[in-house]
Amino acid sequence: MTAVLPPRTSPTTSHWGAFGVRPGARGGVEVLPHPADPSPSPLLGGVAGALDHPTRVRRPAVRQGWLEHGPGPSTARGAEPFVEVEWEHALDLVAAELDRVRREHGNQAVFGGSYGWASAGRFHHAQSQLHRFLGQFGGYTGSRNSYSLGTSLVLLPHLVGDAETVLRAASSWPTITRHTRLIVAFGGVPAKNVYVTPGGVTRHGTPGHLAALAARGVEVALVSPLRDDLPDGPATDWFPVAPATDTALMLALTHTLVAEGLHDRAFLDACTTGFDTLADYLHGGPDGVVKDADWAAAICGIEAGRIRALARRMAATRTLVTVTWSLQRARYGEQPVWAGLALAAALGQIGLPGGGFGHGYGSMGDVGDPGPQLRLPFLPQEPNPVRDFIPCARIADLLLHPGEAFDYDGARYTYPDIRLVHWAGGNPFHHHQDLGRLRRAFARPDTVIVHEPHWTSTARHADIVLPVTTALEREDFGGGRRDTHLIAMHRAVDPVGEARDDHAVLAALADRLGFGERFTEGRTPRQWLEHLYAEWAAELTASGRAQPPAFDRFWSAGEWQLPEGPSEFTLFEEFRADPQRSPLRTPSGRIELASATVAAMGLPDCPGHPSWLEPEERLGGPAAGRHPLLLIANQPATRLHSQLDTGAVSLAAKVAGREAVQLHPDDAAGRGIAEGDLVRIFNDRGACLAGAVLTERVRPGVVRLPTGAWFDPVPGVEPPLCAHGNPNVLTADLPSSRLSQGCVGQHALVQLERWSGGEPPPVTVRTPPAFVRRTGVPTAAPAGVPAAPAAPAEPPTDPKAP
Repeated sequence: MTAVLPPRTSPTTSHWGAFGVRPGARGGVEVLPHPADPSPSPLLGGVAGALDHPTRVRRPAVRQGWLEHGPGPSTARGAEPFVEVEWEHALDLVAAELDRVRREHGNQAVFGGSYGWASAGRFHHAQSQLHRFLGQFGGYTGSRNSYSLGTSLVLLPHLVGDAETVLRAASSWPTITRHTRLIVAFGGVPAKNVYVTPGGVTRHGTPGHLAALAARGVEVALVSPLRDDLPDGPATDWFPVAPATDTALMLALTHTLVAEGLHDRAFLDACTTGFDTLADYLHGGPDGVVKDADWAAAICGIEAGRIRALARRMAATRTLVTVTWSLQRARYGEQPVWAGLALAAALGQIGLPGGGFGHGYGSMGDVGDPGPQLRLPFLPQEPNPVRDFIPCARIADLLLHPGEAFDYDGARYTYPDIRLVHWAGGNPFHHHQDLGRLRRAFARPDTVIVHEPHWTSTARHADIVLPVTTALEREDFGGGRRDTHLIAMHRAVDPVGEARDDHAVLAALADRLGFGERFTEGRTPRQWLEHLYAEWAAELTASGRAQPPAFDRFWSAGEWQLPEGPSEFTLFEEFRADPQRSPLRTPSGRIELASATVAAMGLPDCPGHPSWLEPEERLGGPAAGRHPLLLIANQPATRLHSQLDTGAVSLAAKVAGREAVQLHPDDAAGRGIAEGDLVRIFNDRGACLAGAVLTERVRPGVVRLPTGAWFDPVPGVEPPLCAHGNPNVLTADLPSSRLSQGCVGQHALVQLERWSGGEPPPVTVRTPPAFVRRTGVPTAAPAGVPAAPAAPAEPPTDPKAP
């Protein structure tokens, strides 16, 4: 091993890739891409500016009303000033409140809110640290799945036996480059997403693979309302489909294959079940509606002749059908995934090199990456004694509707009564939908505790905010799921203000609650790193794959290159070769184009086979009269979710001081909007301000406003008006279906107008919230005094409730 970074440079990694840090001008830092990375992430340009930004949480802080009156529901969260306190005082308050809620309401009344994007480090992984702590505390109500894949993670096991095979073992890019002649990309292959993967990617390979496709003349049929969902380079035939109608197009393509005898009946008979049920549906048996190209053209806005021609092209050559994760992040999001799989099955190329089905190319940097897939070191967890849980996108329902039942994957569960939210890592006021409703939900618990480096909107809606370090302020090691390196993450700078790492915070709380030794196992963070590394190295050595160096050598070198994996592999290759010897873990052992299990659930929003279910919000639909534009709230190109929104890259992309919204010139002209104008985007759920960018690379009738601008509600305005341009004031808080309860935040019907309200409200999220000095009143409810009465749950007649 040899050092690969210049002298005085600290190695580290992130979800957007490995890099080095060295002292910069005027006391800042300079960021250097990893020398082995052929396509470093543009997000590296946002690291330095976000590190010591004015929004950093400098000291522990408590909301004034909570400090003076004690725990209880409060609509003042997000509006009231904070009081900075000493660390010992803050920890005493948190430990006492955790203990009170456990004694009075049980462990299920504690919601362990955490999301996995806080750090790429394997030890200082906020979600793992918090869940380990709360599990030893006696348990907590947790969440399942993710906002990104909440629908597919539930659906795919019913179709192919498990989700991980499709999501983590997709056919490799070198295989695709070598064998594929046509890629039909529903949702495209967005270049902006491939720079990010959990744990990082030391060598970003997808841009190079896309260039190789172009060099080999591979054609791409881009099915998306956004031309930028595929970078320029590959030969592209753009199908600007109306958003949320991909399923109709997929069904029509499949109908054409069947009607013209272009489907592979031998493959369907050997490797799938349920094709006859699907074919009957395509021919109109259940409802009298034939799902042919003429039918789909009226729905998706693509000419019938182009649909039929595309189906014939697909049948005539080696074709890969790929569906981005974004398509399942919508109402009835199960259907495009299921219909895309059925289309690929009808072609009969699943399991052939370069053909078949993919889910997520361009959605994450490691999908199709040929790097090794190794288990990396991780912090051990213990079973959660509490069995209550929610699908993660149902957090507002959990808080607003305690005691109500919900369906999930064929079973029925009940929301517990949450009295305390403990959040470390993640920003629900970025991820979640209908932020006005989420604000009402966050008003209901007795106490909200948040660990945060920055004064995000989640921190501003908390009662107790504990300042925590960023990855550059602590030691760790990191690597991604198919990464080529394990990276030593050296501490590059001192902690900002009084920030402590999550482990130190939770260890101090565990001490106060009586299980400190069990939580730390007597180890310091450095000793944990050495211990976890040694266990992992011994396991890898015993497997015969490689022998990692001793920890000291690894740490000194700053990295260790992991053993290489195969460069070419094909999804479902063994299954196709012999379905009897290598069956899938489905009831039939085959791909389930119709699922008796799902059908038996009797869910009207997820039938037992791929179906066209018209979303409530789509272009030209009944709900489009007052709000005729379809908003696409997709992932940003200038930050990771809401991380780095205070960095230089994100700030440089703002327009009129707000997030940029793209719209077609025809839609702008009809509204008197020019390039750079400040506009108001609105519907019945809320409104936001944004800066207009006019482009013909979006379909007419569509506007694109990426997620991640820090939520900045204007005080006293209801429904909320976000001054900064967060699209989730506009998106609906509904489930994809009762099968998965997945997130639907990709689309919303809106109207857009030029701002004409005089001086616009300022953007305030780039400065800290207001602080006040302690007033001398009691800092918590006196002993024996009950907490404030619970706020009433949202009435079941609320039209926004599922």
